Amino acid sequence: MGKLYEELSQDYRVVEGLKTCINCGTCTAICPAAEFYKYDPRKIMDIVQSKDDAEIEKLLKSDVIWYCGECMSCVTRCPRKNGPGLVLMALRNLSAKKGWFTCSEKGRQLYPLTKMLTGNILNYGYCVYPETFKWEDHKESGPVWKWHTEHLKDNFERLGANYQGKGPGVLRKIPQESLDELKRIFDVTGGTERIEFVEQCSRKKAEEMGMDMEEYFRMTFETTSEGHLNNED
Repeated sequence: MGKLYEELSQDYRVVEGLKTCINCGTCTAICPAAEFYKYDPRKIMDIVQSKDDAEIEKLLKSDVIWYCGECMSCVTRCPRKNGPGLVLMALRNLSAKKGWFTCSEKGRQLYPLTKMLTGNILNYGYCVYPETFKWEDHKESGPVWKWHTEHLKDNFERLGANYQGKGPGVLRKIPQESLDELKRIFDVTGGTERIEFVEQCSRKKAEEMGMDMEEYFRMTFETTSEGHLNNED
């Protein structure tokens, strides 16, 4: 048994998600990501079961482990009740822990994702927050969303939301004491440490690529090279 596999097997998601895989391929057949990406969860399960450190390290440094959408369709169809999606979560976690996520284009997207989503949670108490979901960053959302972002308060008032208001209601302002408690949860559970490590590794990669952090953020957030999709052969 390799050291990487041993470390990976300590993750509860592997304990719960990798039982008796018979390599039937049902997970790949049902996987929405596999329909579009060059991605085969069956092969990933096979590699993990091989306990081969060299192959597992390749996975941890690859784009492949970041294609999964974590929809868990695989769990609902597996005849042996395995959870390839759970194993993928464990692989991503170990990749982040080792700092190897910066080795792949899709892995590097962990930086903007971490920065935006955890920033929203810690600053506003919401995973996705209207004020930070800029149309300029999501032009594919079209002119309707552009108009909506320009009239947030009026639109939310019409819909009955308590946008940035006190008391109960959708999109209410979260009290500072609750935000402080969220921060303490991040501190105690290792979330803050992980955020700082992702930043540290990303900063190092940005320097290697000759970019400042703003350039690196935009690059990782906006750029997708060819070679990821099935129809690009």
